[in-house]
Amino acid sequence: MVINDAVQLTVTVMLFVVSYVFFKINVAFCSFFILIAIFTTMNTPLSLAGMAIERYVAICNPLQHSQICTVHRTRILIAVIWAAGAVPSLTDLFITLAIKPVNFFHSSVFCLRDTVFTAPFLSYKRHAFDGIYFSFVCLTVIYTYLKVLFAAKAANNDAAKACNTILLHGVQLLMCMLTYGIQPVQSALVMIFLSHYVNIMYVVYLLVYILPRFLSPIIYGIRDQKFRKYLKRYFVCKGQAQVA
Repeated sequence: MVINDAVQLTVTVMLFVVSYVFFKINVAFCSFFILIAIFTTMNTPLSLAGMAIERYVAICNPLQHSQICTVHRTRILIAVIWAAGAVPSLTDLFITLAIKPVNFFHSSVFCLRDTVFTAPFLSYKRHAFDGIYFSFVCLTVIYTYLKVLFAAKAANNDAAKACNTILLHGVQLLMCMLTYGIQPVQSALVMIFLSHYVNIMYVVYLLVYILPRFLSPIIYGIRDQKFRKYLKRYFVCKGQAQVA
């Protein structure tokens, strides 16, 4: 997930900077990077579901964990997640290739998903995929959290820690799900404050795409005991140096 989010942030930041500098760019160039951005964005909640399932197996079926969560099966799960994340963007591409003339891909547009994949019925397809993926991930996280929560009542420290981990997955998931619910809000704000279109896009980008992926490594890093020990040592040494 770290690699996935790093790619997502790199591509989206690059597209945002390019859009600010050049405003309109080639459709073919834009399509390639939009597809990567959509693909990596869809992967994050699916990866969270996979992580929650692994914690559930480790706590509720500890004797079978080594047989179930093997390296080979982990690679298969990652491949399945990436394939599922690629389906929405690839269907957008294939439908657009089928209905758009070739010269459309040689034109220039402001690089957004809606300006590249413009077929009206694609929005209904996106909502359908978003609803299916959101439901699957939510049900998975809730089910695994409740199962691990019941196991944590046995005063098992590992179960309690796993319960907190899955709860963090749920918080992280809610932040990632802003991607699926922000479009109506963004459209309404643009209609009301049309002259501030660029500013609205910038704020939405920061809140929906940057903030969830910025907080994730910080939260998990601080929860790690070794990282927290070195972090405290760094700030203590830094504070003493400043006093001196």
